[in-house]
Amino acid sequence: MPDDKYSAALKLIDEAHAQDPKKIEVNGKEQPYELHYSQKMSSYLEKRSPNAPDTLRLAIRAQHFRRWEIPRDSYPMNKIGYHTWRTYLKKRQADMASQICLDCGYSEDDAKRVAHLIRKEDLKKDEETQTLEDVACLVFLDDQFEEFEQQHDEDKIVKILQKTWGKMTGRGHELALEISMSEKCKSLVGKALAGG
Repeated sequence: MPDDKYSAALKLIDEAHAQDPKKIEVNGKEQPYELHYSQKMSSYLEKRSPNAPDTLRLAIRAQHFRRWEIPRDSYPMNKIGYHTWRTYLKKRQADMASQICLDCGYSEDDAKRVAHLIRKEDLKKDEETQTLEDVACLVFLDDQFEEFEQQHDEDKIVKILQKTWGKMTGRGHELALEISMSEKCKSLVGKALAGG
């Protein structure tokens, strides 16, 4: 059962997410997008690793912490710009989430661990970092893929799906195949898994 410092940190993270100016409709109610996203992340973590420690739970919830403050178009709209933007965001989000952990009574080591996970350090070597990557990929497939599919050509989509699949573990693959998708999206996933 989460303790008080976990609840306090989660509350601060969610209060920040609630400030996201981008709103979406969820079950007939308007909700800040990043609050919705972070709740989806937590939901998939429960499916992927129900006994995850506080540090992973907080990293999952804060993965996009205050992301809307640094829009994608504030960097060049090319591959280098995209990677530079993502790198900056990971560091910024990790630093802010780490400070929340310290402010709520977590140890320096725990705060550093949350930051390490948000930055996705030691991916493929660190089981918890890999879990975070699985969860992020699952949320993309469940929550963002249908919109993404409408904005890009089929070849690009298949390549992105192949990259996404390659980032995931076997357990992540199992959960991904359980996601409800449109027939078109299922077909694209099938093409990606068949090698294009």
